[in-house]
Amino acid sequence: MKITDPQSGKSYFSKRRHRHDADRTPRSLTFSCYKRFPFLSRDRSRRWFVEALSEARTRWPVDLWAYVIMPEHVHLLVAPREVVEVGRFVGAVKEQVSRTAISWMEAHAPQWLSRITVREGKTIRRRFWQPGGGFDRNVDSDRALLSIIAYLHQNPVRRGLVSRPEEWEWSSARWYGGDRNVPLPMDPTLPTTE
Repeated sequence: MKITDPQSGKSYFSKRRHRHDADRTPRSLTFSCYKRFPFLSRDRSRRWFVEALSEARTRWPVDLWAYVIMPEHVHLLVAPREVVEVGRFVGAVKEQVSRTAISWMEAHAPQWLSRITVREGKTIRRRFWQPGGGFDRNVDSDRALLSIIAYLHQNPVRRGLVSRPEEWEWSSARWYGGDRNVPLPMDPTLPTTE
């Protein structure tokens, strides 16, 4: 779909991709804020994301195995408990966060509204998330699962936000380190390798 930024006049096409929802294969998902704006750099917006993900987990048969919320993007490792469109699950999370954030901007930061307003065909909308859905990968081995979890947890360290993964409150690293007082508990269904 062709998208035009009314502020700059620049156009781009949002990517379309094929999702593999035919089985219960775990998924590694990454999605970014619009234009990689650091909309998730504040605790309030990270809490909005945690609340939306928590609510979606009660409505969808999807287990959460790992996550990290970075200032401008999110990584999730999820596992459907039954055949389900994981993209719709993520869409529900993103929509709730977007609505909350844009309402907050309207009341407290209206200077951002022109920066996130786009024309999509004849429709004008505000974007919190980058269009196109992000990165979506099926994960078919236990070794890959463990590698993805380690990668997710190292994100804040690589960025210099913390020195150890467990110091970043907005990831599952603390839970894997044994701390159960965390914003999002992990589902205990991750396969263990001996």
